[in-house]
Amino acid sequence: MAISAQDVKALREKTGAGMLDCKKALEEANGDFDEAVASLRKKGIAVASKREGKTAAEGTVAAYVHAGDQIGVLVELNCETDFVARTDDFKAFAKELCMQIAAQQPRWVSSDEVPSEALDKERDILREQALAEGKPANIVEKMIEGRMRKFYENYCLINQPYIRDDSQTIEDLLNELVGKTGEKVVVRRFVRFQVGEEL
Repeated sequence: MAISAQDVKALREKTGAGMLDCKKALEEANGDFDEAVASLRKKGIAVASKREGKTAAEGTVAAYVHAGDQIGVLVELNCETDFVARTDDFKAFAKELCMQIAAQQPRWVSSDEVPSEALDKERDILREQALAEGKPANIVEKMIEGRMRKFYENYCLINQPYIRDDSQTIEDLLNELVGKTGEKVVVRRFVRFQVGEEL
């Protein structure tokens, strides 16, 4: 099946993958755009899993101040080499993270960072809600685990739906960047300031 240049260009714009990778993905998917997108995402995840043991000690600290100067964000994004840290894709992703944090107010980078006290408290609240709804005790625990996914989506940056396209999570975007750069990329930490908070 012949793949048009417009299709390759559209796939590149959607995923940020290289032109040859996009053309190959479309050929393998017999022109099915969605299947090609999924294939490129899987490739990014595969590259990410291969890079897991690597050290990501280079990177950047990106800053963003929201219009009106009421919200500010700093985020540290790490990679393996300073070469990748200087690329436009890497810097653009760091900036997108800042805007995501400003808009969605995550409290932690990933579910691994959530303190056990916060998890216990949330599970207790969900257990009380489920029992108050009259749910049988034997399915309450399964319900709690299902509802904890929503908790992670709300409060863990990596699990959050992307503000510009909620069909993708921040983890999906991170894996795409790993696929593009061929390096381990880690969201190390962030801080969000809002004028007047906690007063």
